[in-house]
Amino acid sequence: MTRGGLPKRQRLIGLWLLLSGISLLGGAIFAAWLDAKLAPTGVTRIALWLGSFSGGATIFLVGLLLERMLFTPLRHLQVQLARLVANPDARDEHPPEGWLKGLGPDLRRVRESWRSDRSRLATAHADGARSAARIRQELETLLQVLETPLLLCDHHRRLMLFNQAAEDFFEGNTGLGLGKRLEALLPVASIQHMLSQLPNDGSPRELLAPCDDRWLKVILRRVPGSDGETLLTFSDATASWSSEMGVRAELAAMLTPLRQHTASLTSAADALIQLRDQNDASTSSLRQRFERVIHEEGVTLGDNVAKIGQLLDDMQHQGERLTPMWSNDFWQALDERLDPEHRLITPVGMPAWFKGDAPALIALFDSLVKHLNTHLPDSGFEGEICLGNKRVYLDLIWHGKAIPEHELAEWRQQPLNSLPLTPSVADVMRQHASDIWSLADDDGVHSRLRLPLPAMERVGAPRETAPPRPEFHDFGIADLPPPDEALASRTLRSLEIVAFDTETTGLELRRGDTVISLGACRVVNARLLASEVFDQKVDPQRPIPPASTAIHGLTDADVVGAPPLDIVLTRFRDYVSEAVLLAHNAAFDLLAISHKGVAFDIPVIDTLLISRALDEALDGHDLDSLAQRYDLAFPPGTRHTALGDARVTAELWLALLPRLEARGVDTLEQLLALQANAFDQQDASA
Repeated sequence: MTRGGLPKRQRLIGLWLLLSGISLLGGAIFAAWLDAKLAPTGVTRIALWLGSFSGGATIFLVGLLLERMLFTPLRHLQVQLARLVANPDARDEHPPEGWLKGLGPDLRRVRESWRSDRSRLATAHADGARSAARIRQELETLLQVLETPLLLCDHHRRLMLFNQAAEDFFEGNTGLGLGKRLEALLPVASIQHMLSQLPNDGSPRELLAPCDDRWLKVILRRVPGSDGETLLTFSDATASWSSEMGVRAELAAMLTPLRQHTASLTSAADALIQLRDQNDASTSSLRQRFERVIHEEGVTLGDNVAKIGQLLDDMQHQGERLTPMWSNDFWQALDERLDPEHRLITPVGMPAWFKGDAPALIALFDSLVKHLNTHLPDSGFEGEICLGNKRVYLDLIWHGKAIPEHELAEWRQQPLNSLPLTPSVADVMRQHASDIWSLADDDGVHSRLRLPLPAMERVGAPRETAPPRPEFHDFGIADLPPPDEALASRTLRSLEIVAFDTETTGLELRRGDTVISLGACRVVNARLLASEVFDQKVDPQRPIPPASTAIHGLTDADVVGAPPLDIVLTRFRDYVSEAVLLAHNAAFDLLAISHKGVAFDIPVIDTLLISRALDEALDGHDLDSLAQRYDLAFPPGTRHTALGDARVTAELWLALLPRLEARGVDTLEQLLALQANAFDQQDASA
């Protein structure tokens, strides 16, 4: 309906009937005047009256003929063309009729040629892409069976791929989804900083990041040759950190008092042995037995404590988080941590492999430089690896004096707040079975800090990464505009859209009716994502009327135990994230979720208004009529369910999209303007 008037067809019919009535009434008045003036009789009088009515009758009959033979066939032709634009393979339900019947063979030939051309194009495309599709399918299958959670994001940090392991790993996190920003999943500044510093050669970088109540070990790699795309893999480091910095640290702390008790016991036994000569003969034998027992137990206890200490040391420095590292990669990662804008560390000497926990060592050296900034220069350092028998020495060299031991002793007790469980420097060094000290070089000019670490037999630099497959990934998300681009100027196909629908206790939302079910699905890059859905029943905190149950089938028993509306809307807002909302008869659904404590201050697209704007002369813009018009189907049992209606609304949007583009409506701003022109306060029932 247009603003302030009836649809075009109704206006034409009204004008036709008005003209016919005026003509008939005017003819009747004119015939009555002539009849009174001339007083004709017989056939003359009949001819007079018929002639007076002939104008109105002609208008009526011509209008009826035009409606049946021209206007109705034109409307059917418009419906058929709209269906063909939305879906070229749609069935032909309205062949040309009336005066347009002669166009039937020509239109049929055009449609068949169109379908034939599309079929040949599809066949050529399928033949050309079959090999690439097979490789991609095999790769995607491989990714899905991998037990390592992985994500692939583009240079705007939008997710392009995630496997089943990642879906299980982040279960319940609404930030996981194609097209969503990485920071919605992991809002950690260190990850964003690391992404901006990744080298382009595919070298990995590691960091520890908090996620809910877990600490995750994240390995990031830039995909070589790509447009800034990044691969991330994850593992849960909470258990290993709790073990190494929790129970193991407590056991290690117990060693010192145990050793003290052992030394005291041994000393007591030694003193008792020294008093042996002062005993009389009657107690000498008994004391000798006690002395022997104390001495033996003390020695045994000391041996056991030593074995426990060795076992703990082995468990800590051979832990699962000590991984092979190439020294040059370590120096580069440390340099990026200390000062991303300037190069502070210059590797010297021969690079080598060693074992260590990269995030912990980087945090340790970062803490060291900040704590000892009064002793260390601002001009930079040299990094060198010196080889020993079973250890390598990680040396940080500078121009100046060595650091006093009391400064290092104070620093060893400092907590490392950037690491989970906030271990101390001493804990991290104990994890690596190491210590750190400072010494002056023989030249009297340079000094260094030295940290011994476990060596590796591996030699030689890391192998260069092989070039990726040409069709490694092709999901189209990387070609979308930047997410911070003005939303109004975004093209319709690039929009991330959430289609949603509500089921309610009734239609009187301003008089207490409320939501009992909320369903939604996502459209990313003009593709409906079948599995990324939101489907939640809601406790209305009031009985559901039988009249409403007759429509959507939900009863009071179906919503028992469901969360209240405010909790559901909070989850739904997280699911929507930065997307644009889509609904059919959106005014009703927006009223159902508005003013409930959750703000939806984002653009809303209404397929009801779009359909009215495109086909003003056609009747039937409710969801059922449009589904039939565009050959869309509701799966059995899904009509008048929130998720079922939302899916069909999303499919309807994809069917309307080519028609909008054909009319030059390419951006969200243009669409909202078109939608506003079709707005009418008296919405049809959807």
